Amino acid sequence: MDKVLAVVQYILNMGPTVILPITILILGLIFKIKFSKALKSGLTIGIGFVGINLVVNLLTTTLGPAAQAMVERFGLSLTIIDVGWPMTASATWASPVAPLLIPICLIVNLILIYFNKTKTLNIDLWNYWHFIVAGATGYIVTGSYVWAIICAIIMECLVLYTADKTAPYVQEFYGLEGICLPTGSTTSFAPLGYLVGKVVEKIPGINKLNADPDSIQKRFGIFGEPMMMGIILGLILGTLAGYEVSEIFNVGMSMGAVMFLMPRMVKILMEGLVPISEAVRDFLQEKYEGRDLYIGLDAALATGHPSVLSTALILVPITLLLAVILPGNKVLPFGDLATIPFYVAFIVCFRKGNIVQSVITGTIVLAISLYMSTNYAPVHTELLQQANMMPEGAAIVSSIDTGGNLFKWAILKLSQLVSGLGIF
Repeated sequence: MDKVLAVVQYILNMGPTVILPITILILGLIFKIKFSKALKSGLTIGIGFVGINLVVNLLTTTLGPAAQAMVERFGLSLTIIDVGWPMTASATWASPVAPLLIPICLIVNLILIYFNKTKTLNIDLWNYWHFIVAGATGYIVTGSYVWAIICAIIMECLVLYTADKTAPYVQEFYGLEGICLPTGSTTSFAPLGYLVGKVVEKIPGINKLNADPDSIQKRFGIFGEPMMMGIILGLILGTLAGYEVSEIFNVGMSMGAVMFLMPRMVKILMEGLVPISEAVRDFLQEKYEGRDLYIGLDAALATGHPSVLSTALILVPITLLLAVILPGNKVLPFGDLATIPFYVAFIVCFRKGNIVQSVITGTIVLAISLYMSTNYAPVHTELLQQANMMPEGAAIVSSIDTGGNLFKWAILKLSQLVSGLGIF
């Protein structure tokens, strides 16, 4: 088992920029694309992801210190540390159930496609960790490998179902033809985001505001362009962090760069995806007349939209404020603040890019997420302890990405119920 885990971790440590081109090449050959064309598509997609990762790293390395500075400046003292998704994902791959669940989840996806129970072919193998952490949660609560497998499959089915249902929104709003986004940290915010957003759009006054990037740009000219919006929001964040003038402008320029570069990186990635998606569509039309199949990819594809980035940047200080004022919350948001674009991708999509409605909806959903994250903390802490990855000086930890994830939290509650009934 240890050798299997070591091999799996070695492959996954190569990251999506290596795994995805190989997967796309194999997929292209399966769907009868010429080797040279499939290779070019895979390499182009890999290069696109390199670019996206560079921009995301810029976002993370800029927002992380700014958030920490805001925490220190305003004297926030909350007992549960948000360790963020990278540490959680690493601990998940070290879980004893990980080697079992990767092939099981892949096989389940293929079986569901074969029996026409899902339209999503999820080739985003790295993000299978969302399924595995659900299984690890079930294992921690019950100690049962069987229940761990069931939990992972439940999580996968929830994600695939949501990806199927949201695919039309993704294709219409983001222009990602034939693509869906089965990323666990994005799909889990879709149900609440949709329901809360429907309520928000009925608020008098708010329902008449058309605050999408195009209308903002028309009204404010150059200051309404995504690049300028990023710079302005960055300047505000730097000021809230108490930075010196030079540092404030550095944050502003970095955020402007993120807003300017991310859509271009996504465009490169899409150049590689088009031949694959067309080949899959042609194959299915020939073999299964009238049947659609979506290629499931990382939700990073959606984070480059100006409405998503603008909404996320505004929600960073709001999330910190929520942590302080919400009675009963004990989570100090930190590690996952830079991941907010992933959480609001569907919220923005459902609100058709309306930034005001998206921010209000996101605020409510993140408030609920903080409470879930607080409740999840004991199990989340045990996950990191099993992997010997607890941060120095931290007694208890959680994360918005996992602890505040509706699907994973529901699986936690189900596992506790099953354990209490003595079923596993």
